[in-house]
Amino acid sequence: MALWGGRFSQAADQQFKHFNDSLRFDYRLAEQDIIGSIAWSKALVTVDVLSYDEQKKLEKALNELLDSVRQDPQQILQSDAEDIHSWVEQKLIEKVGDLGKKLHTGRSRNDQSTTDLKLWCKAEIAHLISGINQLRKRLVFTAEQHQDAVMPGYTHLQRAQPVTFAHWCLAYYEMLTRDESRLQDTFKRLDVSPLGCGALAGTAYPMDREQLANWLGFSTATNNSLDTVSDRDHVLELLNNASIGMVHLSRFAEDLIIFNSGEANFVELSERVTSGSSLMPQKKNPDALELIRGKVGRVVGALTGAMVTFKGLPLAYNKDLQEDKEHLFDALDTWQACLDMAALVLEDIKINYQNCQDAAKQGYSNATELADYLVAKGIPFRQAHHIVGEAVVAAIAKQKALEELTLEELKVFSDVIENDVYPILSLESCLAKRSAKGGVSPIQVKFAIDNAKQQLSL
Repeated sequence: MALWGGRFSQAADQQFKHFNDSLRFDYRLAEQDIIGSIAWSKALVTVDVLSYDEQKKLEKALNELLDSVRQDPQQILQSDAEDIHSWVEQKLIEKVGDLGKKLHTGRSRNDQSTTDLKLWCKAEIAHLISGINQLRKRLVFTAEQHQDAVMPGYTHLQRAQPVTFAHWCLAYYEMLTRDESRLQDTFKRLDVSPLGCGALAGTAYPMDREQLANWLGFSTATNNSLDTVSDRDHVLELLNNASIGMVHLSRFAEDLIIFNSGEANFVELSERVTSGSSLMPQKKNPDALELIRGKVGRVVGALTGAMVTFKGLPLAYNKDLQEDKEHLFDALDTWQACLDMAALVLEDIKINYQNCQDAAKQGYSNATELADYLVAKGIPFRQAHHIVGEAVVAAIAKQKALEELTLEELKVFSDVIENDVYPILSLESCLAKRSAKGGVSPIQVKFAIDNAKQQLSL
């Protein structure tokens, strides 16, 4: 039975009912709806709608229903109730009779639904932060294990300067740290209770909404009922957080797909996260990473869809807002699954040290070191840049690395070059010189790993 049938003399068409009903997805808010209902029953005692004994009877029945839902949430989907609010109320009435019909006094599904969703979001943020931190820990562990794995760093997908695999891991650690920070910021803004705002103008019962917020675990109550029942900023923020987080994971996946390719062969992925070809028996495909990269589209699409849905809505509540949940549920489920999968990918990854180092020696990644060497000899950087460019052209023509050129060959480009240039051109020197904070020197990488371990309490 719908909660609004008294005004109508004709039953809703079944096609409309299927179109309108939301139980198939908002059943996920069952626990939050029951918890909110318990708090509301307490508030009704303070305004003399319920007696103390009536409230205790309702609370007992609601807690029994909560236990049942936790054991078997799928049971809800067997019902033809319109939404989770209707389902909870119907089940409550089955348990306590007409007393259950008093619970909705002064409350609207408008403030009820946004309360449920905010409670769910708070729990989901904690879950997501846990997933982010598991991946951060895995990145730090992997970095610590491979501090001496030298590899080329890239700009424009061209070999640029040598880095280490550890430094690469820590780059994604920093991205995930920002992802976690954004979730913490979002939590602060959504941690305000909507309950007690009614349909749009507030409740007619003089209850203490701050006390109600406290019972629900919110830091405070909202300030404006019109804004409250139509506010979905927390949905947009979480979808934005998920989109940025998935972009980070997609970049992580793309890097490893390239590193795992036959052309690079820097890493080897575990058979636990790869699959084969139905035609080509030799194939070992990085499907886990490709799916992470691919799933970013559905998350960014959810953000775009929600933005478009909300952009033109007049105050206050409109049924369009029912579209918030499917976008949000799918996006956050996807983000969480990809965080877990990324951590699994790193679990058994193998680094091919020799291939990484050989590649780091190619591409003239030490050209900047030669330019800096010339600057130290008193040559202006712009002139040094030009000199080294000419030296690289000559080395390419001779099919040699810069450090393989003889002193006589190097002096053709500048007579200030001496034998002391060769130690400067080594990979070890290239790394060691980047010793400023955030650089790739072994000292700085070790410092970054130790700092990350401290942040994660490892």
